[in-house]
Amino acid sequence: MSDVGSDEFEEEQGHYLGEYEGDRNAADERHGIGKAVLPNGDTFQGQYENGKRNGQGTYRFKSGARYTGEYYMNKKHGQGTFYYPDGSKYEGGWADDLRQGHGVYTYINGDTYDGEWMNHQRHGQGVYTYMDTGSKYVGTWAMGQQEGAGEYIYLNHRFQGNFLNSKPFGPGKYIFEIECEQQGDFLQVEQDKGDAEDADPLSVTVLKWKAEKVTGMTLWTPAEEKKQQTAAPGKMGEDEVLSTKSQPVITEEKEKKELVPEPESKQEPESQPEPEETQTTATGVEDKESMNA
Repeated sequence: MSDVGSDEFEEEQGHYLGEYEGDRNAADERHGIGKAVLPNGDTFQGQYENGKRNGQGTYRFKSGARYTGEYYMNKKHGQGTFYYPDGSKYEGGWADDLRQGHGVYTYINGDTYDGEWMNHQRHGQGVYTYMDTGSKYVGTWAMGQQEGAGEYIYLNHRFQGNFLNSKPFGPGKYIFEIECEQQGDFLQVEQDKGDAEDADPLSVTVLKWKAEKVTGMTLWTPAEEKKQQTAAPGKMGEDEVLSTKSQPVITEEKEKKELVPEPESKQEPESQPEPEETQTTATGVEDKESMNA
């Protein structure tokens, strides 16, 4: 379900700019501290500069959402906290109206993500904690998906390996509290689900753990780290460069309503990788971040 600051999607009609109480500059623009009531019923109270939201402020949406933090040229930029209508919350960095940099997202079911963001999605290093089981994923993310080297930490054991599309993939190992480990490989196998007569049978990804041996504790080096160690010194990998959008020049004369950014959400895997099973089904983590902030 999409949430916006008003049930109305059209822009303000005519030249009615809503109500405003506060400071103005010599050009009669909103400038300084002020409070505005927009035509759609949203409100903003905070700092203005030359007619635009700029600096600290609080924007309250008609839907019940609320943002408190920094603005730049009418957009969320800097540090701020967004309270979503579904009860979830994001606290952290923003750039060009998008979640960017380090931030903590608390989901409606109690799960949390504490880590890096880029362009509104989990990207970089981060820790995802599952509220119901207490287990954690610690590792690399790419555009909202668990990708690259990572570790699942359970109550009495943990899994270290590489991940692809939010699922374990390739060599890895389970480490147990009794100071031993089981090495092996996770295989992602596509299987058709449904009747053979279907023109387009539904395909699902099935995880298969291929156990190799049980040994004492060893030092684990993910494949990605090995590649970086053999790379030419001083060469920076492409995934180390994070770019942010440049700030557009906003020339509009009247203040416009904001849209509520889509709450970050996920579909929890049906089961997390366990060594006792030879076949595990997982659906991965899916985001429904379809709306612009």
